[in-house]
Amino acid sequence: MKITGFETIPIRGRSMILKMFTDEGLVGFGEPMNYEHWRPVAQAVDDMAEYLVGRDPLQIEDHWQAMFRSSYSRSMPVLVGALSGIEMAMWDVFGKAVGLPVWKLLGGSVRRRVRVYTASGGSTPQECAENAKAAVERGFSAVKMGGSQGPVRFVDTPKAIDTMVARVAAVREAVGDEVDIAVDLHRRFSPTMAQIFVKELEPLRPLFAEEPCHPENNEPLLALSQSTTVPIATGERHLTRWSFREVIEREMCAILQPDIRHSGGIMELKKIATMAEIHNMAIAPHNAAGPIGVAASVHVMATIPNLLICEGGHNRGQGLFNEPLTLKDGFIELPTGPGLGVDMEDEAIEEFRDETFRLRGMFWHEDDGSFADF
Repeated sequence: MKITGFETIPIRGRSMILKMFTDEGLVGFGEPMNYEHWRPVAQAVDDMAEYLVGRDPLQIEDHWQAMFRSSYSRSMPVLVGALSGIEMAMWDVFGKAVGLPVWKLLGGSVRRRVRVYTASGGSTPQECAENAKAAVERGFSAVKMGGSQGPVRFVDTPKAIDTMVARVAAVREAVGDEVDIAVDLHRRFSPTMAQIFVKELEPLRPLFAEEPCHPENNEPLLALSQSTTVPIATGERHLTRWSFREVIEREMCAILQPDIRHSGGIMELKKIATMAEIHNMAIAPHNAAGPIGVAASVHVMATIPNLLICEGGHNRGQGLFNEPLTLKDGFIELPTGPGLGVDMEDEAIEEFRDETFRLRGMFWHEDDGSFADF
């Protein structure tokens, strides 16, 4: 079997579909990291295609090593994102070629299903509570919400802190103690402000506090983890196992959140999870965009012992996949079809196509007009 070409299609939801074609008619699907910048990612896929076309798609590790290690700078997000999507497509073709789901090719499952959470937020504490209750009524046993509605000062006022805590408190009161609440700090908080805020959350017993610090500086992460009883999670912006190395070896947090769309793909996610397992760290993959990444993460999470929970329960390929991922009691059932089990028709893909360029992640402080981290 030989690879004959690639196609990338940006779709709504800050996502991209990658199709890999073969001379035997098998088509593999993947999802490269996209967000707002789909054009350079699509170009990176085209560049890598110059090496891949004509080669065996089942030589997955060989191709991954060649494309990753041949780059002048290995940890360029656009390149690793493109590589991640291509690697997923190779695994999809592999599974289709042998008639097995990817999780079986990774050594088989250690669980029958994968627990997931869904996004839940709101502008006011009341709206946050109502949205969380609605998520529970849809069958979820865990939700994730933003810790703040807007920008956060390096050290904010007592009123601002109380307002942010009130959002989480309203959700806890609404859903009770049997539902898990994860709180996303979105790297908006300074290390000082993160310590203040997370300390206030302790009585509400969140599942974790996510991404309190920028990935460029890991030291504050360790200090925060050692200062609170709230489990600290990070990793959605880290690339490959090398980027996670210090965080894991120094046990800087409790939970890692690699995103399969730009951390290196299926096997790289499994390798990161294995590194974390040695240090008794849990995995909670980040999946805030398209459903192919959710499906690929589910396949990997089926095979690792240190899964905590997986993001993406709301995005299971409804209206896109021929057979959307099955949600039951807050868990996604393991796909049973060959490959990733995410086949889709061209007509459905076209319904989701979205080539609009939108810059997100833009906040300004109202009082002085300075730019704030989103």
